[in-house]
Parts: sequence; C-alpha cells; structure tokens
Amino acid sequence: MKFNKNSLRVQLPLFTFIRLVSSTAYRMVYPFLPAFRDGLGVSVAALSVAIGARSLVAGLVGPFFAAHADSRGRRAGMLLGMLLFVAGTGVVVIWPTFPGLIAALMLTIIGKVTFDPTVQAYLGDRVPYERRSAVLTLTELSWSGAYIVGIPMVGWVIARGGWVAPFPLLGGLVVVSGAALLLTLPKDPPRDTSRPNAWANLVGVAKNRTAMLALSFLLFGSLANEIINLSFGVWMEASFGLQLTALGAAAAVLGAAELSGEGLVALATDKLGKRKSIVIGLVVNSLVVAALPAAAGSLTLALVVLFLFYISFEFMIVSSIPLMTEVMPAARATMMAGFFSFTSFGRALASWITPTLYGWSIWASVAAVIAANLIAIRILSRLQVRK
Repeated sequence: MKFNKNSLRVQLPLFTFIRLVSSTAYRMVYPFLPAFRDGLGVSVAALSVAIGARSLVAGLVGPFFAAHADSRGRRAGMLLGMLLFVAGTGVVVIWPTFPGLIAALMLTIIGKVTFDPTVQAYLGDRVPYERRSAVLTLTELSWSGAYIVGIPMVGWVIARGGWVAPFPLLGGLVVVSGAALLLTLPKDPPRDTSRPNAWANLVGVAKNRTAMLALSFLLFGSLANEIINLSFGVWMEASFGLQLTALGAAAAVLGAAELSGEGLVALATDKLGKRKSIVIGLVVNSLVVAALPAAAGSLTLALVVLFLFYISFEFMIVSSIPLMTEVMPAARATMMAGFFSFTSFGRALASWITPTLYGWSIWASVAAVIAANLIAIRILSRLQVRK
C-alpha cells in the first residue's frame, strides 16, 4: 500500500491522542493508588493483585483480540479496541465498586492492546520501512504524554469528582476522537475466507522461529528494565532518606527520559538502522546501570544515572517497534500484540525475582539487569530480519 501523506497527516494526531487517553487510563492507577484505596475501602494489597491480574490478562488474552485485525481488517480491529475501552470506562460509572474497577481494568487494557497493535500494523502497511521509525514514534509520544499531560489532568479531576470521575471523561474522549478517526480510515476490504483466522494467526506466530526469537529478546529487555523499576524507589529511600522528595524528582526524571528517548528514535533510528539502534540502547543501558550503586552518595548523580538508564531503555524499546512490524508482515497486528504480551511477561518475571535480588544487594539487581541485556543482545544477533 502507498504512503498517503495527506490521510496520515489527519490520522496520526488522532492515533496519538487516542493512545494518550488509553495510556493515561493504564498509568493512572499507580500514582493515584491511595485515591482508589480510600474511595473503594479496600487495601493496597488488594489493588495490587487487581493490577497484576490486569497485566496477566493483557498478556494472555490481548493477542487473540488484536489478531482479528489481521483476519478482519485494520479498521475493524481499531473499532473493536475502542469499543472495549469505552465499555471498560462505562462499567465503573454504572457499577462503582471494587469488582467494577477490576472489570474496568480488564476491559480497558484489552481495548488498549487491541487498538495499539492494530495502529502499528496499519502504519506498517502504509509507511516504507526506511521511514517507519519516525512515523511510529509520533504515536509512541502518547506514552510519555500520558505521564506529562494525562496524569496531572486525572489528578485535577479526581480532586474535584472522586475516583470514578476520570473514567467517563476518558471514555468520552475516545468516543469523540474515535468517531473522527473512523471517518478518515479506508473501509476494510471484503473478508477473504481463505485468509487465516485469529487463532491461525496466533499459531503461525508461535510456530515461526524468527517471531519467537524477536519476542524472546523483548522479554529479556523488559525484564531488565522492570528490575530497576521495582528497585530504585526502595534504593533511593534507603540511600537518601527523602522518600517523597527523591521519588517526586525521580518521577519527573522518568517522564523527561521517556520523552527524550522517543525523540531520539524519531531523529536517529531510521538513519542508524533498527538493529544497531537497539544494540546501542542495550549496551548504554548496561553501562549506565553499572554506575547506579556508586551514585548512592549524591541525589543529583543518582537522578542523572536514572535519566540515562530510562532514556537508553526507551530508545531501545521504541526502536524495536518498527523492526517488529517487519518480522511477520502477513500477521503484523498479531505480532505487535505479541510484543505487548512478551514485555508484560518480562515485567511479571521481574516482579517475582526482584525482591530476592534486592534483598541480597543492589549489586545483585545490577548484575541481573546486565545479564538480561546481554541475553537480549545475543538473541538479537540471531534474528534474521531487515536492519
């Protein structure tokens, strides 16, 4: 398919905005956990279990829904994702209880992991591989944008309307922007009964050696990142005794690093090559994390190290998106759903091993991060796909 600049000029802002809204819904539960706890009268432990279940559901169920975009068409896949997301936001409005919140978390994340891979597949269909990093990165700005723009908005809304208030707002924003998007999207071609169905697409990815190598590399890369995600807050509190101040500064650093990493991808990845960019990100990430324990004596130095750690990870993970769109062009949406699943599995694995690692020492966590990154580089070296 041809690269239609005119239609993409309209679609890209809408893709990015809808993904910003869904990313806000995904990320808001973390900073506002106390608001949900107090509003529902449940423990943080119970909420944590619900959030963990959300990740598990996203990893296991999400690819099946996203796979429909390969068998039924990109427009149908995006519509399904938006409908699931809006249904999730509506559940809480009708049923503002803890079970209602759990249902909302499940539906909104399934909607997100249906819509996002379909968008990536749609752009993979239309944008030449040599230009794909820059275009895909524009939609990835939604992730950091959720942290920088969406989360403050949600905080303002919760302060005035309670924990339920963000849900109808976020759902309404997707309804309006989604309706505008559907007007710009070409209709899907008539369904070809000879094309593989969703289950066949999933099986095809699972049996494809290149696809599974690519997804395995993502598992280890996300595992490495999540180990530090789960460690740095406790480490900073122990190192500086400034929990609120230090963690607040670290949160700002995280948002700036994500945005900067996405900007670097837009500027450099197509020129350097996708594979080389990924390796650079992993190598820099490993070198930086090795300096983390030495930064315990200075909050400023610790924040600089964390900034470099997160920007290198963001550069690596966003650079990998255009590469993944070319692994199985015939099942792009299914493959990109696998991208989300395997990064989720990597994060889940990290949540099981990190408490033990950190219990030994911060050096154990650092060693595990470097080992996981080296395994990711090794797997990537065996991946036979375009540079």
